[in-house]
Amino acid sequence: MISGIKKLIKDFSLGELRGGLKITAKELINKKITVQFPEERTPISPRFRGLHALRRYPNGEERCIACKLCEAVCPANAITIESEMRDDGTRRTTQYDIDLFKCIFCGFCEEACPVDAIVETQIFDYAFVGSREGSIIDKAHLLKVGDNNEQMINDTKLEDAKYR
Repeated sequence: MISGIKKLIKDFSLGELRGGLKITAKELINKKITVQFPEERTPISPRFRGLHALRRYPNGEERCIACKLCEAVCPANAITIESEMRDDGTRRTTQYDIDLFKCIFCGFCEEACPVDAIVETQIFDYAFVGSREGSIIDKAHLLKVGDNNEQMINDTKLEDAKYR
């Protein structure tokens, strides 16, 4: 009986409503942290793993030697590589595709690469338009990303070395 009366008083005193209004009033006076995205950027962790890129040597030759370690270590089977032997006896890729719908951005491909050919950049704002085929990034696109962002990749590698 007494607990019923206490519940009735609590219900009529609108305790939950007052608690909610108290939180709302407190948030009204707090500093806002909204970021105007395209113009302003928030800091990104140096360990962030974003869009993949294939790198080249300073002489312009692609680094990938088609060892297929990245394909073997990928837990999501997101990487597909085909290769062929060149006239000089070296092996190079003819196809290097990454399905970003499958990719879990674990970084294993980057860690497995013996020549530092595949890297995950700090790029996080990319989108796919259309069908599923838009999520598969081919060798030409990966090389283009690497060429356009080589300075950022080098800076990230230097920053990452501090944490090892």
